[in-house]
Amino acid sequence: MYRLARALLFQLPPEAAHQLALKLLDSRARLGVSASLPPLPVQVMGLKFANPVGLAAGFDKNGEAIEGLASLGFGFIEVGTVTPRAQPGNPKPRLFRLPEAGALINRMGFNNQGLDPLLARVRTARFNGVLGINIGKNFDTPLERAADDYLLALDRVYLHAGYVAVNLSSPNTPQLRRLQFGDSLKALLGALSERRAVLAARYRRYVPIAVKIAPDMSESDTAEVAQALIDSGMDAVIATNTTVSREGVEHLPQSAEAGGLSGAPLRQRSTQMVRQLASVLRGRLPIIAAGGISEGAHAAEKIEAGASLVQLYSGFIYRGPALIEESVKAIAALKQ
Repeated sequence: MYRLARALLFQLPPEAAHQLALKLLDSRARLGVSASLPPLPVQVMGLKFANPVGLAAGFDKNGEAIEGLASLGFGFIEVGTVTPRAQPGNPKPRLFRLPEAGALINRMGFNNQGLDPLLARVRTARFNGVLGINIGKNFDTPLERAADDYLLALDRVYLHAGYVAVNLSSPNTPQLRRLQFGDSLKALLGALSERRAVLAARYRRYVPIAVKIAPDMSESDTAEVAQALIDSGMDAVIATNTTVSREGVEHLPQSAEAGGLSGAPLRQRSTQMVRQLASVLRGRLPIIAAGGISEGAHAAEKIEAGASLVQLYSGFIYRGPALIEESVKAIAALKQ
């Protein structure tokens, strides 16, 4: 069924197809259709997940299809990236398919409706699973004021999130990735940790914070980031975001488009990052792995490399809901 649906959706421009898919998922939820996946519960960050296979941020930026996505069997869903103020993102076209490689290139630029519409939908969504809310800064907020945006977003989403994901690694917001390094990273993580302590005391509820990082950093940089996450009391690391590399796809049409590359070509790079993080972290912080999962075996590979949870995005677009069950079963077989 999904092959037919994909063939029809792929006749549309990528962004139009994506919006139609969100509407179809919302309709699915209204019909009460639900997948039945084998149980594979796991506890990570102090949270109980129905299974370790989740949806990565970026697919449902505005929380428009939470119930429909949940009905597919995801163990958790991450919405966003959401910024304090609504913003249109980069000029179109800004999303490109590389079907020969099972890949996408995007330069969306944190296009989203802002905090208020997202939170309104989250409040009314009938979803009992773990919901992550991914936060970012507005494109026109100076880098030296970035913490203001992240803290405001943390304040607003805190009561409504199972966990909060902090996006410091999109290549499509100018200079954003500079926040991943050195004193900038330590200052931002410290501010988030202090504000979370205040919120936890105020609401008597501890909400974990995960930080999403880029695959385009050296082994030494990765180790420094990992140590900063530990020192600041973060709860998880999401590895990885998209890559600016075009290795392996240079010959394909549209590969020269600016933006982040996701999908199958990212698989080995992101898995290696998971291994590096696991070596440095030594179990002190869980890893949520994303990047290049297009088969169940790839999800199991991430777990074997040291991840506790995995997230799907581009593979889900190319393979559809079957990839969720396939990934759950592959991870279950690995754990037997």
